[in-house]
Amino acid sequence: MATPLILSADDYAQSADIDHGILKLIRLGRLTATSCLSLSPRWHEAAAAISPDIRQQADIGLHLDFTQFSYPLRLSHPQLVIRSLLRQLSHKQIQATIRLQLDAFEKEIGSAPDYIDGHQHVHQLPQIRDALLSELQSRYSGKLPWLRISHPAHDGLKGLVISALGSSTMRKLALKRGFSTTRTLLGVYGFNSNAENYLEQLNQWLAVVANGNAKGQPYALMCHPGLVSADQTDPIGQARPIEYEVLAGHAFNERLAALNIMPVKGSELFAKA
Repeated sequence: MATPLILSADDYAQSADIDHGILKLIRLGRLTATSCLSLSPRWHEAAAAISPDIRQQADIGLHLDFTQFSYPLRLSHPQLVIRSLLRQLSHKQIQATIRLQLDAFEKEIGSAPDYIDGHQHVHQLPQIRDALLSELQSRYSGKLPWLRISHPAHDGLKGLVISALGSSTMRKLALKRGFSTTRTLLGVYGFNSNAENYLEQLNQWLAVVANGNAKGQPYALMCHPGLVSADQTDPIGQARPIEYEVLAGHAFNERLAALNIMPVKGSELFAKA
């Protein structure tokens, strides 16, 4: 049997060039999920581009944000991490920020998110994860969204730091509350690769999937593709068109086939579990 893999693109609604790249990759069958910044100024326009055929091919999730477009709580990532670890964040502000993003998502998409992850992995931080799980249970008790867990594999110091900020606790709490979760997050790197190196990194991540045992918690591969953009403010802007080029290329598709890895929607995979 083919090994399932969720292919998830972050940052939908951040910019038109990112959105166009993600939508093209979904239509090519190279992505099975994208997570949305629902408080972005262009969210209304971006959501309108998510057509029925896109929803059929990919899960549409919430990219929970506390560092870019969020309100009322918005901090730099280092500040957010430190204050959450010290349990100094306002519960009311956390709750209000989560609710605003879910409200905005539901208003434009017309349904609950298929899944939840976090912009800069903030969904797993102390205080935030508890408020998030409680809010999701309250809103969606009949059908909980699945959760992408930020637990990287074989990704050096950056992966260790991401894991240390709460992935194991997030998974344990989520499973205890009845959520379905992914097992391991692939795709962590320094956003400093050329196309050849990024393809090699993809091959390494795919090898982890092919040689692993999901045990009911599938792997998710995170990516940040986009078309070439003139935006000079995006800190990973130079990496996005490289990721797009490689993900859209024949070599990536051939590698998936060679390793018998099947891109799947998490919602469909967990429904069968």
